[in-house]
Amino acid sequence: MGLGLPEVFLLLVVLGIGVLGTAFWIWMLIDCATKESSEGNERLVWVVIVVFTHIIGAAIYFFVRRPQRIAQFGR
Repeated sequence: MGLGLPEVFLLLVVLGIGVLGTAFWIWMLIDCATKESSEGNERLVWVVIVVFTHIIGAAIYFFVRRPQRIAQFGR
């Protein structure tokens, strides 16, 4: 009982999504840690949110905070 072609394809798709999700998470974590304002605790709060909520926190940071930061500070 080996893996058939559909199972191998599904496995590759799931692994690909996992790798892309992890790469996105790391990108947002680095972006937050290096470019977020160090005034107050904003940087620490966003890093904690991204670390503990993984892909959901990274998506929230990407769609909510990152555009605000770019508009406010230009980076």
